[in-house]
Amino acid sequence: MPVGDTNTSQRDGEQFVEVDPTGRYGRYNDLLGSGAVKKVYRAFDQKEGIEVAWSQVRLGRFSEDLSLINRIHSEVQLLRTLKNKYIIVCYSVWKDAEHNNINFITEVCTSGNLREYRKKHRQVSIKALKKWSKQVLEGLQYLHTHEPCIIHRDLNCSNIFVNGNTGQIKIGDLGFAAIVGKSHLAHSIIGTPEYMAPELYEEDYTEMVDIYSFAMCLLEMVTLEIPYSECDSVAKIYKKVTTGKMPQALSKVADPEVKAFIEKCIAQPRARPSAFELLKDSFFSELKDEQIDPPIRN
Repeated sequence: MPVGDTNTSQRDGEQFVEVDPTGRYGRYNDLLGSGAVKKVYRAFDQKEGIEVAWSQVRLGRFSEDLSLINRIHSEVQLLRTLKNKYIIVCYSVWKDAEHNNINFITEVCTSGNLREYRKKHRQVSIKALKKWSKQVLEGLQYLHTHEPCIIHRDLNCSNIFVNGNTGQIKIGDLGFAAIVGKSHLAHSIIGTPEYMAPELYEEDYTEMVDIYSFAMCLLEMVTLEIPYSECDSVAKIYKKVTTGKMPQALSKVADPEVKAFIEKCIAQPRARPSAFELLKDSFFSELKDEQIDPPIRN
């Protein structure tokens, strides 16, 4: 992968530390976020003149499994074809054999992720939380009814993003989504433990794991607590989740309607409503006659 050269257009401003193979996207050194195998940097689309996010998935832990690397690449490539206003747009994907990583360029939301946004704005009405939740479910419905079906597998408040000036919500971080066939079954253990459905640990699950994770996101939105924060290790979280013990944060949900809705979403997999069914739930009835989507501006 070429490294950005200092040129006339960059001498008076920030310099790119890296550019993509086409020369269109330049990466800055500013880190927007990071995870176990991925780092997200601030970047710039020179063609369109807009800021974007540049994600790098480090393949070191998968280096012995070429088929898995190729699958990750092909799945991220498929995500480029997704077109939905509640899903982060993916503009470009490429493998960097020299540095053993996969890179992808996505849109960037103005207010960052929902976790940080919610911490910043602590006085939020239940109605506003319902608006955010409804948009997340709209995104999940799109993924789950896509051909082929797409399971996010790692939905949490750090990869749901916000445009704060419009209140628009977008699901991101689809780099490890599972593309499944007509069976809708997936088998790999991937995710953030606090948000992982019990059946995910059994390596035999469907898109209903995303509904469970959505419920944990709503729980965090309401309580400002990460689910199972009372546990000091992944092993303790695993034990609680797999034995059906609810996170302590659930007992702090004062609104009975919200609590009942969360409990509905974390029921046994076969009893869990789909995203489509949840969108029709009476929980969202007060939003029925309102415009949830941000206004279109010319």
